[in-house]
Amino acid sequence: MVSKFVYVIATMDTKGIELQYVADCLRVAGVQVKVVDVGTGGPPTGQPDVTSDELQGNAAKVSFESRAEAVTAMGEALQRYLMNKADAGQLAGVIGIGGSGGTALITPAMRSLAIGVPKLMVSTVASGNTAPYVDCSDITMMYSVVDVAGLNVVSRKVLGNAAHAMAGMVQHRVDAVADKPTLGMTMFGVTTPCVDAVREQLEKTGHQCLVFHATGTGGRAMERLVESCLLQGVLDITTTEVADEVVGGVFPAGSQRFKKLVESGAPVILSLGALDMVNFGAWETVPDQFSDRLFHVHNAQVTLMRTNAEENRLIARWIATRIRKTISPMVVIIPELGLSALDAPGQPFHDPGTNAILFQELEEQLKGCQMCQVVRISQHINDREFAECVVQHYNALASRQ
Repeated sequence: MVSKFVYVIATMDTKGIELQYVADCLRVAGVQVKVVDVGTGGPPTGQPDVTSDELQGNAAKVSFESRAEAVTAMGEALQRYLMNKADAGQLAGVIGIGGSGGTALITPAMRSLAIGVPKLMVSTVASGNTAPYVDCSDITMMYSVVDVAGLNVVSRKVLGNAAHAMAGMVQHRVDAVADKPTLGMTMFGVTTPCVDAVREQLEKTGHQCLVFHATGTGGRAMERLVESCLLQGVLDITTTEVADEVVGGVFPAGSQRFKKLVESGAPVILSLGALDMVNFGAWETVPDQFSDRLFHVHNAQVTLMRTNAEENRLIARWIATRIRKTISPMVVIIPELGLSALDAPGQPFHDPGTNAILFQELEEQLKGCQMCQVVRISQHINDREFAECVVQHYNALASRQ
């Protein structure tokens, strides 16, 4: 049987004593530990199980021009190391401790691990904006309260709690119960009727549906679950995040959106939900460059802007560039009568002419794509008939798997 370890990580040139304390707490709790040094500034305090030179291998001999370059290289080495241990079945969990620099170094490696692997970061920056560190992963952030600079009445308690939290996660593992096919779906408030109708139909036929709010992290989180083999199919109905990525809204898709879908081999339905809009924050936060555009104030914190003809061309090209080489069987379903609740007759964003540019450009860009079929349907995205079309095409794809 392969032994599994919790990897305990910090820059041991500055935080070696604190890291050894965390490792000792874990050992007392009955957990096997490997202490990993990611320091770049000098010799470690204490003896790591994995030194920084061992972590980097041949790269340890490289002379970096700046500390930033050295830290970046160390972060990449840590990511490779942890992924190798995970692939070998030797990784039970990861716990890191650090300030802003250590947190920025360690958390990217944590994010590379599958959803469900215990990940805990004790950090001086955990009480602020943690999005750059957590993104769409399941990293647990614990605020250190005091700086990670010595052992004292506060740090002993916080670090001890963190160690015991990690021990609990690895000793009381919750396995995913795959008692029915699990599907991912993307939704926005303005596409809720469609997604609810699709979900209800699929749940009646024995599927489990996980719905993701299409706010930038939602789409990426769904794709992480695909990568972690926790989803067997995807109905990416609401791709509005692409509009924000292309135009500059506050819920961007990220440059890697769709990558894990098209590489997974899982059946994918993709539609154009809410691509009629770009999301901004409160009205006063909308960039001046858009002052002459059509807006709808959704609420005090969300302002929506109608996409125009040129933006729709760019959106279509952005999507097509990323899906045209798919190895996953895919159907792109175009709702010709409207893309959201605001894009319907009598509603502020209803603009069939602008939508037609999106549809035509997407079809043109996807010509010749062997694994991707484009289907037009003369329905609004929130019509019951559109939902039925989505379900029919998904079932047809899934039946061929």
